[in-house]
Amino acid sequence: MDQHVDSLSEILPAQPGQRLQRGVCRGLRALDFVCVEELVPCAGLRVDVMALGPRGEVWVVECKSGRADYQSDRKWQGYLDWCDRFFWAVDAAFPVELLPEGTGLILADPYDAEVVRIAPEAALSPARRKVVLRTFARTAAARLQGMRDPSFGGTTQFS
Repeated sequence: MDQHVDSLSEILPAQPGQRLQRGVCRGLRALDFVCVEELVPCAGLRVDVMALGPRGEVWVVECKSGRADYQSDRKWQGYLDWCDRFFWAVDAAFPVELLPEGTGLILADPYDAEVVRIAPEAALSPARRKVVLRTFARTAAARLQGMRDPSFGGTTQFS
């Protein structure tokens, strides 16, 4: 991963997890994935990054800024039903031996990310895939519309 600053005035997100999200989205974009951050696939769950690949594959990436952040996560197994592959994204200082076997691993920083261990595939059922893709598309479109016309209002989360 190359660390570089796009401009001297670049402002990074304040929270460590958000900085990891930024790097993950950049790294996955280089692999031809598009991402939506903080996506709600169903009530009670919010994934850090959902990525849609060029062949329609759906990845969920949970960003963990440290041991305490990881150990306090009680919902991650609920995300497995909403993706084809599940990944953890951590920085280089994270103790990766804490992460469960059978999950993917992405090393990230605010500028880039590298897939270190590919997650095993557990393909979504066609019915679930339809729900996930609809939620992904509607969330992304609503956020774009909100950026273009912020005074209009409206919601940005769909399930």
